[in-house]
Amino acid sequence: MVNEASSSQVDPSCQSAMNTDQFPCSISLSVPLPTARLASTALQALQVDPELSPLVQRQLRISPDDDVILQVDYRATTNRMLRVAVNSFMDSLKLVLDVMEHLDTDVLAASEAAALSVAA
Repeated sequence: MVNEASSSQVDPSCQSAMNTDQFPCSISLSVPLPTARLASTALQALQVDPELSPLVQRQLRISPDDDVILQVDYRATTNRMLRVAVNSFMDSLKLVLDVMEHLDTDVLAASEAAALSVAA
């Protein structure tokens, strides 16, 4: 049985080098959102589902430089695994964005304001 506490004590620089060797295929995505609150909400919604394959690693975070940017980093053992994982993530992201578009008050207010400015 693996002790989770011991795995968190691995030096991050060593772990990063190890991940690059074991997971050579990678992609980084930056997803801009209208507000920091929506970026945080998207992050929380997408973090719930872990990667199902041990052949793929994913890291989600809010950009330290811009709090409206959701950063997504994927690493995988093969390009095929990377493609499958990113396609699945994009489907999940689309669902989260659709829900925000239809149900979030900030997005609805912005849509109404945009519609009024176009009509004027």
